[in-house]
Amino acid sequence: MYFFLFNLSLLDLGCISTTVPKAMANFLWDTTAISFFGCAMQFFMFVVLVTAEFYLLIIMAYDRYIAICKPLHYGTIMDSRTCANMVAAVWGSGFLNALLHTFNTFSLPFCKGNALDQFFCEIPQILKLSCSDAYLREVGLLVISACLASGCFVFLVMSYVQIFRAVLRIPSMQGQHKAFSTCLPHLAVVSLFISTGTFAYLRPPSMSSSSLNLLLAVLYSLVPPPFIPSIEFQP
Repeated sequence: MYFFLFNLSLLDLGCISTTVPKAMANFLWDTTAISFFGCAMQFFMFVVLVTAEFYLLIIMAYDRYIAICKPLHYGTIMDSRTCANMVAAVWGSGFLNALLHTFNTFSLPFCKGNALDQFFCEIPQILKLSCSDAYLREVGLLVISACLASGCFVFLVMSYVQIFRAVLRIPSMQGQHKAFSTCLPHLAVVSLFISTGTFAYLRPPSMSSSSLNLLLAVLYSLVPPPFIPSIEFQP
């Protein structure tokens, strides 16, 4: 679990470092400019880190399921090699997903200005600048990504149903409290991350506004990291 937490901390630090420093620099220097290459790099790194963080949170839910529901088999199932392979798959999936989205998005022709209604280079705001129907390819990729995320979320819910059933069978209240204290912070962070991210990317255009865009971006990119220290696991 601490190996997963270490990687989760790296991902959260990376997410904040990708967006916040540039936004702060623009604020301090009273400018709103970013180069095309800088926007593409920020876009790429943000998608890598957010995708990897999502899948890592799902893996951590599975880790909790094994630890609570199958404690005697934990050392066999979640050995060091398995954990390393899982984390490698997480980083690899983030890289491939970001490469695909970056290529599709920045290969589009842009003719609707160069102003983004956001404090960083976000997919929906970039697509608004496209003047070609080719942007539908990226929309299709977003829908596919959302379907995969929904499948992972179903897996997450099923894991926590099994976890809560096992916890409620613990005879002592102290044991139940200890088990819940290791699961509820993780579940809260995942729920916030998924709900705000999904709504930000798949909400109808009629519900779009500058203040709502900013709020959603802050909720799924900047709010979860401070909660990471609360996700602790006690065997």
